[in-house]
Amino acid sequence: MDPEVSLLLLCPLGGLSQEQVAVELSPAHDRRPLPGGDKAITAIWETRQQAQPWIFDAPKFRLHSATLVSSSPEPQLLLHLGLTSYRDFLGTNWSSSASWLRQQGAADWGDKQAYLADPLGVGAALVTADDFLVFLRRSQQVAEAPGLVDVPGGHPEPQALCSGGIPRHKDLPGELVVRELFSSVLQEICDEVNLPLHTLSQPLLLGIACNETSAGRASAEFYVQCSLTSEEVRSYYLSGGPEAHESTGIIFVETQRVQRLQETEMWAQLCPSAKGAILLYNRHPPLQSGVGKSHLSHPSAPALSL
Repeated sequence: MDPEVSLLLLCPLGGLSQEQVAVELSPAHDRRPLPGGDKAITAIWETRQQAQPWIFDAPKFRLHSATLVSSSPEPQLLLHLGLTSYRDFLGTNWSSSASWLRQQGAADWGDKQAYLADPLGVGAALVTADDFLVFLRRSQQVAEAPGLVDVPGGHPEPQALCSGGIPRHKDLPGELVVRELFSSVLQEICDEVNLPLHTLSQPLLLGIACNETSAGRASAEFYVQCSLTSEEVRSYYLSGGPEAHESTGIIFVETQRVQRLQETEMWAQLCPSAKGAILLYNRHPPLQSGVGKSHLSHPSAPALSL
């Protein structure tokens, strides 16, 4: 296993649909206050804002743990979530004391992630109609992994479930949080790759991967099938989109090559979240053989490769 990434959860073969996932949102799953208070988080945030004035704070969902239970008639996944923020993420997971915080969390609470923000991310193994996986070269202006290669992704947003004000646990029903989790990965694809929503299949959750370069921050990785060919996807991408500024180029890799991607030079260019998505995708052979794909006919495009 690549030291930059670890796998927290592998869903049953073929992935889980939205109906097979539930969420328990509770203050008990929030980050613990830092020993000595959170002044260090404020200081880190102010320093980062001076260096990158375009970044902004926003509420995020925090992954505390996940429980996979095999029950009739279908497997169910229960996600235990709290609330956190992007500011707290930079002040804990990305702090120079992150390793110490993990050690202290294990000592104080029996949980090495107890003091970390751990905002839950989402990512997509996006497959075109002619069997290419879609990757994006990240801009040098983004706060995380600038210049590296990633899969489309981002975060589910608590704010999307609120009409205004600060999101509160009691105001966010679990079923709405699940809906936001699954819809957010589609929205990220639409915004980053500039694809129409109707060209995308319903996401299937492959599992959860952890970015060890940011102290174990977790990301839910999904499989999404696109009804467009790689050339059509490229055309949409090049015409721009709401988040076009976050990437500088699009890359296509044949699905049959992805199993051996770790053996190529490209692997070193992938950010940890993309590595996690690929590792999970490779553990779901039914998807690679066509099982579970949406069967939408589309004209074929010439083969593309890196």
